[in-house]
Amino acid sequence: MESLLYLLSPANPWYYLILACIIAWTIPWKGVALWKAAKNNHSIWFVVLLIFNTLAILEILYIFVFSRKRAKKTAKKKRRK
Repeated sequence: MESLLYLLSPANPWYYLILACIIAWTIPWKGVALWKAAKNNHSIWFVVLLIFNTLAILEILYIFVFSRKRAKKTAKKKRRK
């Protein structure tokens, strides 16, 4: 447990590299997820994705699972008309 705490403390010489990698991983996923949520008029999802930082886990789930349900429903409605 102490080694994990040391890894995530600024005293570690690798701290800033690890932090930069986490930021570089999270920002693109968050951007795409927020864009899709806004495009699909999912205001609740937009706020949740904007506020909570889950190291892109929630963003990836939204992109590949939850946003596609809306797209499938919209496609089915268009076919019926």
